Amino acid sequence: MATSSNYDASGIKVLEGLEAVRKRPGMYIGSTGKDGLHHLVYEIVDNSVDEALAGACKNIDVIIGKGDIITVIDDGRGIPTGIHPQYKKSAVEIALTKLHAGGKFDDTNYKVSGGLHGVGVSVVNALSEYLKVTVYQNGQIFMQTYHRGKPDADLAPIGKTKRTGTTVEFKPDGEIFSELEYSFSTLKHRLQELAYLNKGLRITLKDERGEEEVYEEYKYDGGIIEYINHLNRGKSPLPDMAGKVIYFEKQTDAVDVECAMQYTDSYTGSIYSFANNINTIEGGMHVNGFKSALTRCINAYARKYNFIKENEDNLSGDDIREGLTAIISVKLKNPEFEGQTKTKLGNPEVRGLVDGVVSDNLTAYLEEHPSEAQQILNKAVLATRARAAAQQAREMTRRKSPLESSTLPGKLSDCSDRNPENCEIYIVEGDSAGGSAKKGRDPKTQAILPLRGKILNVEKARFDRILNTDTIRSMITAFGTGITDSFDISKARYHKIIIMTDADVDGAHIRTLLLTFFFRYMPELIDNGYVYIAQPPLYKVTKGKDVRYCFTDEQLEKIYSEIGRDKTDLQRYKGLGEMNAEQLWETTMNPANRTLLKVHVEDAIEADRICSILMGDQVQPRKDFITENAGRVSNLDI
Repeated sequence: MATSSNYDASGIKVLEGLEAVRKRPGMYIGSTGKDGLHHLVYEIVDNSVDEALAGACKNIDVIIGKGDIITVIDDGRGIPTGIHPQYKKSAVEIALTKLHAGGKFDDTNYKVSGGLHGVGVSVVNALSEYLKVTVYQNGQIFMQTYHRGKPDADLAPIGKTKRTGTTVEFKPDGEIFSELEYSFSTLKHRLQELAYLNKGLRITLKDERGEEEVYEEYKYDGGIIEYINHLNRGKSPLPDMAGKVIYFEKQTDAVDVECAMQYTDSYTGSIYSFANNINTIEGGMHVNGFKSALTRCINAYARKYNFIKENEDNLSGDDIREGLTAIISVKLKNPEFEGQTKTKLGNPEVRGLVDGVVSDNLTAYLEEHPSEAQQILNKAVLATRARAAAQQAREMTRRKSPLESSTLPGKLSDCSDRNPENCEIYIVEGDSAGGSAKKGRDPKTQAILPLRGKILNVEKARFDRILNTDTIRSMITAFGTGITDSFDISKARYHKIIIMTDADVDGAHIRTLLLTFFFRYMPELIDNGYVYIAQPPLYKVTKGKDVRYCFTDEQLEKIYSEIGRDKTDLQRYKGLGEMNAEQLWETTMNPANRTLLKVHVEDAIEADRICSILMGDQVQPRKDFITENAGRVSNLDI
């Protein structure tokens, strides 16, 4: 990434003031909950990554200190310390107190930049109780402190140095944020992702809050090639692709393109896309270019070598992408983000560029690797045949009208209300619990669908087998949305789909199988906030006429501290069937009393990886995961 070396105070451009940030923080960081709290760190780190993209930074260190004070250290050029010609203040102070003030608004300083394009450091300053910035530049150390966005004094030199870079230390403002505790794992996922996307960049994360420090380092000279290997850890690559990742890149004056891909024996495919290090979860032009080139190249090869005959249709894009894990990363000067969450890349020129890069390189790869090409084509052809076999099963899950109840599954006890916004369906483990749920429910708004036994693990099954499973067919028909390419969220018959299973190992397994199905084949239900997990009580504590229910061991101890242990009767519910209809209603199904957990995908890429590890064919990665995380499990009844 070429850039001008004339990065000084005159390169800082100011677009508007900072007055509204503290009044409306959600407009700038999304929320004042945990997501917004972590976003503060990302904004500071993104500025350091921009320095790396400009070729000026090799190391970024992030420290979570006691009291959840965050420190971010880089060895870039340092924020300019000179006096801004227009505002007569140091460029550091301008960058920290003026919204949209930053070097990335001057095309000569950064070819590309991530984050919120200059908003970052000023917004972090405005939303911090305390912030200290230290700049190492021109042989001197400069320092300035702020409280709630206002400088305590002017930027001042405090010593000599031979290094360059910027250190930002800040404490989020308790007047703004509803919680102030940082999650190590949440920060880890983003920092590790940034390291994968910027090969050779070293990022460290240290947690100083506990009795023992936790330290991790992320540096990947292979970049997204190593990212593919990380994502596919729980999967089995096609035989001739084991340990090999297809990779190609191209750099132009306008856009840099990187693609990495590997086929596995999985029945689902995953394409992850990034623009300027931002996860474009809604896709966009770079993904469209990749898909069109992939489909065209594979079909051209299939025709040339008779994998498909003259009278046969081309392989579909879905069949070609079965088992594919791919990453497309583009870096460009002026990204245009669209979509509901502003995570869809809209630059039309990117589509053609990515299409060309993929077409040229993939065509050459297939010709030069005939064995791998044959395995890819054989998998796509099998997927096509399976899809045809699944068509009849798919039709059986479609309803002509949401009101034609005769087509609904026989086991479903439907609700009478026909407004989906008012309706909820309980997916209940077992006929016994299903019976209690049917007797205890509100029949106007609550439907009950009992499951018999464990559903199919869809991670290990092709689509035709999935649709030929009675339990899954019953759910699809009951929901009314269709599935995969025929899915239509507007046809959902219930706006709450509630998983209600026993509070034991088998119940947890059934819940995991259901969530895997939703995540792989009906992700829109999760994205729209329709999927929930019921929280039945673990214990019933009775003392005389005083009856209490508790959901955790901590709640049980609290009750004991209030009423004492003497002559109390404790009942441990191992199954929903142990509760009668009235108890199940009062504790788990009554909207006035119940607790529901909404299922939310915080990190789709990490969720995909964990899903593959836990539900896939590879035993060792699953064993390693369980060993690493066993200590985090509570309330596990074996």
